[in-house]
Amino acid sequence: MKRLRIEHTTGFRYPTDATASYNEARMMPITTDSQFVLTSSLDIQPNTSVNQYVDYFGTRVASFDVLSPHSELNITARSLVEVRERPLEHPELTWDELAQDAERSVDTVEKLVQTHRTDPHEDVRVLARTIADKYDNPSEAAHAICVAVGDAVEYMSGVTGVLTTAAEAWEARKGVCQDMAHISIGALRSVGIPARYVSGYLHPKPNAEVGEPVKGESHAWVEWYANGWRGFDPTNNIEIGDRHVLVGRGRDYNDVPPLRGVFAGPSKSQLFVTVMITREA
Repeated sequence: MKRLRIEHTTGFRYPTDATASYNEARMMPITTDSQFVLTSSLDIQPNTSVNQYVDYFGTRVASFDVLSPHSELNITARSLVEVRERPLEHPELTWDELAQDAERSVDTVEKLVQTHRTDPHEDVRVLARTIADKYDNPSEAAHAICVAVGDAVEYMSGVTGVLTTAAEAWEARKGVCQDMAHISIGALRSVGIPARYVSGYLHPKPNAEVGEPVKGESHAWVEWYANGWRGFDPTNNIEIGDRHVLVGRGRDYNDVPPLRGVFAGPSKSQLFVTVMITREA
């Protein structure tokens, strides 16, 4: 088990004053059976009132608006979280059993439907079907499909953008964690495995010293349903461990962006993001 302190600062700078902005932040981790949130806080500048709630997918949301002129919007989320290992285990399960089980819940049925972002390239459909046909157990097939995506796509920032779809990223065979998660989810859904997008953080240094601040970033991985939800990180081709901190889940990135909003004023804005992660224990 690790205890991780996370400081995530993000926001927008405007060339001239924005007269108003309306925003949602999804930057605070949630307590689950594998992580426990000890403390969490959100600092917003300019100072404003905040409405906090848990959305449909179980993600903590801070909704707020700034109605006075401002040249910069700055949001800092600070969290202290205890995280334990989550070893990947494959249950005894057949494809027919999975299909019957998936139909019993809205949560799983809606994770079978492709979105614009996850709709897979035809090559990915063929790859997923080829792998799935080799396995009697759909959970083992899901694991193999995610590994295949991680092996096929090179991690490279700057090649794709926040609006890039799974099919576009596959064409480039390059992308970031968001792209690999979308490709994997599309592949899994194409063979009848419910899959969802997970947003959070990954401590980038496995053997970090206690008290050592390390520059990190938001991260994304996937979970598939097989008698319960099971996670894997296709970007790094690793199981979800005590360096992964979960913030939210959804059908794709659209359901869990760290910051989303609209503003009135100048025609453009500049996004800034910094994440620092410190191992406390």
